[in-house]
Amino acid sequence: MATVARKKPAAAPPRRAAAKTAAGSPQAAKSASPRPPGVRELAAQATREAILRAATKVFARHGFAGGRIEQISKAAKSYDRMIYYYFGSKEGLFIAVIEDTYRRFNEAEQALVLDTSQPLAALESVVHFVWTYYQRNPEFITLLNSENLLRGKHIAKSARAREYSSPALAITDRVLQAGIAQGLFRAELNARDLYLMIASMAYFYLSNRFTLSSFLGENLEAPAALAHWEAFVTEAVRRMVGTATPAAAAPA
Repeated sequence: MATVARKKPAAAPPRRAAAKTAAGSPQAAKSASPRPPGVRELAAQATREAILRAATKVFARHGFAGGRIEQISKAAKSYDRMIYYYFGSKEGLFIAVIEDTYRRFNEAEQALVLDTSQPLAALESVVHFVWTYYQRNPEFITLLNSENLLRGKHIAKSARAREYSSPALAITDRVLQAGIAQGLFRAELNARDLYLMIASMAYFYLSNRFTLSSFLGENLEAPAALAHWEAFVTEAVRRMVGTATPAAAAPA
């Protein structure tokens, strides 16, 4: 009986096994890079941001006591439960709104391009920024007014409140120190006092413009009135820092 030779099976093509990528290769670097947020993470961020924006408008209009959770969730096109999920409580949401208000102010101010080799012009730019920011973001003033009526009891619970003053003071101090170094500004000045002067003169005018308009019998919101007050504040700050009488022109 003849023996039939068995044909050897053809070798299987090599599988494309996922070989371990050598350390330091481009593939390894790519895998080690931070993973971009997924669809669910992006959706969660968008929901939280929408709630925060809606809460800013509602609290700015109605204050903490008058702002209702259902108003906010409706304005955000979300649900009440999502507010509690992301912020824990109405108070937690209000604190987050105040923090976000300061954060956005700081980010806008830090974007300023200031030439400290010209400290007077840089200082005038700071004044202009504060004045125009308050006008363009009226919720900044109304929210802070609301919180001050409550004696700051909510912002006092914020773990981040003190972080927000540092950038603003740092910018003012950088300009101030440049002017002092050039002999243009008085050396005894400090950034805190100068910042309070700028902020208070801009804030008070805009915060009280409705009652003051009736009291003074003139429209303080008229473009000419707003321009006049900015010029007044700028000149007051110039005189405060000592630039009205440069050191070189002072009598011996």
